[in-house]
Amino acid sequence: MPLRVHALLADIPLHDVWAVDLPAYRGGVTLSEFLRRTDQERPDVADAEMFSLPPVARALFRFRFFLGRIFRLESEPKDALAASFVNRLSAEDRARSLILPGTAEGLFRVVYRFENEQLVELQNRTVYAAAVSALVERVDGYRFYFAVYVCPRSWMTPVYMGLIDPFRRWIIYPALLKQIREKWERGIGAN
Repeated sequence: MPLRVHALLADIPLHDVWAVDLPAYRGGVTLSEFLRRTDQERPDVADAEMFSLPPVARALFRFRFFLGRIFRLESEPKDALAASFVNRLSAEDRARSLILPGTAEGLFRVVYRFENEQLVELQNRTVYAAAVSALVERVDGYRFYFAVYVCPRSWMTPVYMGLIDPFRRWIIYPALLKQIREKWERGIGAN
C-alpha cells in the first residue's frame, strides 16, 4: 500500500500488522470521516475506548496503568517533543494533515491525519511506539489496517514487549478490532 508511514518510519521496526474487513454501506467513506463520526460519540477518547472494551481487556489495561503509576512508567521523557516523529514531517505532510501535527488525543499525540491514513505516537519510559491506521475501499467493502511500530526506549523495551506480547495478540488487538467493526456499524452503517 502506498502509505506515507512506510517512508516516514522506514528505520523503525514494524511490530504488528492487523486488518479487519468492513461492509460497504456506501462508497467513498474515508478514514477521516469514520474517525470524525466515531469521535463525536465520546467526550474523552481514552476513557471511552477503555470502557467499551471487554472486561478482560479493561482489567489488563487497568493493571498496566496501575503498575505504570507505581513504577512511574507513564512519564513522557523530557526529550519527547524533540524526538517526536512530527519532526520528520515535510512541509507538504504538515499542509496535508487534517489535524495539526503534535495534537494530543487521549494517550497519544497525532503525528498526522490524512484522508485515509493516520499516525499517532506514544512515548513513555518503557516504549516509544507509533500506530498507523488506514482505510482502503475495496470492491466488496472496506479494509481497516492497524499497525504498530516500536522504537526501543531503554533496556526495558524488549522485556516489556515480550511480557505483554501474548496479551496484545490474543486479547487486546482482537478486542480493538472488534470495537472498530462495532464503531463502523454505528458510525457508518447507521447513516
